[in-house]
Amino acid sequence: MTFEIALTGINAASTELESISNNIANNATTGFKRSNVEFSDVYASSAFGAANPSTGQGVRIANIRQEFLQGDLQFTTRNLDLAVEGQGMFRLDDNGDTLYTRAGSFGLDREGNLVNAKNQKLTGYGVNEDDEIQPILTELKIDYSDLAPKTTESIELSMNLDINAEVLPPFDMNDADTFNFSTSVTVYDSLGASQLANIYFRKDAPNSWTSFTAIDGVEVSQVGGDEITFDTDGQLTAINGAAATTFTTNTFNPTSGANAMAVTFDLSEISQFDNAFGVNRIVQDGYAAGRLDNFDIDPSGILFGRFSNGQSKMMGQVTLTSFPNQSGLKQAGDTAWYETYASGEPATGAPESASLGSLQSGALEGSNVDLTKELVAMIGAQRSFQANAQVISTGDTITQTVINIRR
Repeated sequence: MTFEIALTGINAASTELESISNNIANNATTGFKRSNVEFSDVYASSAFGAANPSTGQGVRIANIRQEFLQGDLQFTTRNLDLAVEGQGMFRLDDNGDTLYTRAGSFGLDREGNLVNAKNQKLTGYGVNEDDEIQPILTELKIDYSDLAPKTTESIELSMNLDINAEVLPPFDMNDADTFNFSTSVTVYDSLGASQLANIYFRKDAPNSWTSFTAIDGVEVSQVGGDEITFDTDGQLTAINGAAATTFTTNTFNPTSGANAMAVTFDLSEISQFDNAFGVNRIVQDGYAAGRLDNFDIDPSGILFGRFSNGQSKMMGQVTLTSFPNQSGLKQAGDTAWYETYASGEPATGAPESASLGSLQSGALEGSNVDLTKELVAMIGAQRSFQANAQVISTGDTITQTVINIRR
């Protein structure tokens, strides 16, 4: 019996050494989680479960449990290197099989899908035709198509008209002596072609001005211009005789052959003070066609495409998945796991929602192996192996002594 008991101890120590060696071997593996061997004693029991007083029958491996503690973040220069700060795992699609991992080193395949080194596809939320996030799980993909242009529909003007300006003769946009101030902004038609819009302001009388608009040298404002009036506090009171803050140009045909268009001006932030003329802000809502320049992922997992026209477009959202019992996951290799009955049902959602952590782009989560701790544990496992081997040696000596009694 002594030999069998000691043999269980040797086998247990060997298993622990194997686990430790595997931890040490993977100390630099991205997303690796160390394993810890758990032991339990062995006692004989009757058919009714009542144990007889005995010395026991040795030791056995009760479980090899993985510790899902956070590993250190290692920063990189790749925007598709992702690390999870907090709870959650990446969800992968492997030809119909679903896996989960903390290793966030991703790249692109030839179709623009986000994949890891095993060509397993990263999943998340997609977008609808209006580029809005849809909470439906799908494979994340970079859209390389050009961003369609947007026609300019409105222009916001924040400016001050100097109350000390002179009253001038009738407006002629070719004669600078017939308008007091002017400014300009680039607008875009349905083809994305840019056109220069010039806005002129002429003082008609105290607290009364007229605005004229020309696009590519062609006047598009209403006949006689748009009348703008202020009160004695320098605040806008009416446009074209109505209590409004906007006016719209006549519909015109762009020189590029694009669709007919009209532009609405928002003057809610215009003033008339005893101060020099100045434009504080001028914003228009159109843009030209754009080509994908770059993309990035924010802490909430939103995948943004950055285009050459200065615009950005949401292309999806990386999701994270948590489990009631992570230790119940089944190892799939390559730092990935399968869902099991013991792990519980997966809960998938957007990063930074519920108990899920956030994403760090340009970083990878390193192994959570502590080499010092592993080396100390290895010494303990080695001593256990030696002690059990010594028990076998002692048992052999005793057996030999018994054999020699009759000599």
